[in-house]
Amino acid sequence: MAKPAAQDDPNSRVVCRNRRAKHEYDLLQQLECGVVLMGSEVKSIRANKISIEEAYVKVSKGEVWLLNCDISEYPQATYMNHEPRRPRKLLLRKRELAKFAEASAQRGLTLIPIDVHLVRGFVKLTVCIAKGRQLHDKREKLKQQSASKEIHQAVRRDIKRGV
Repeated sequence: MAKPAAQDDPNSRVVCRNRRAKHEYDLLQQLECGVVLMGSEVKSIRANKISIEEAYVKVSKGEVWLLNCDISEYPQATYMNHEPRRPRKLLLRKRELAKFAEASAQRGLTLIPIDVHLVRGFVKLTVCIAKGRQLHDKREKLKQQSASKEIHQAVRRDIKRGV
């Protein structure tokens, strides 16, 4: 019997993305890490009740923390519910932690969450080392994207015509 593909698996999917991150930052390096969560938080994440738009990652005392991430309360958890914006510990290997701590200590670099996804039922967070963009950098990037889009469209038009 064949195993189902990762796309077909309901326990493996992207739950939430930080769409603004690609516009606001130059993404340098990515890393997938686990998150320490309570049961009601996992159920809320499975129901897509999470927002990482204002979230950021901080290294303190040899540990990595996800701050300002909003996971809505799970209504069926009643009195066993969680606090929506509490700090959550991220799980990394020592080697990865050292690399990320060094990068976050550098001037101008920051750690931001890119997306939250499920892998075989486990909640994972993709964290990225990023450098903030200035307004003129954002405009330049948009100009480059529109120019490349126009080039691709022109090439496709010429191919259709048979030129």
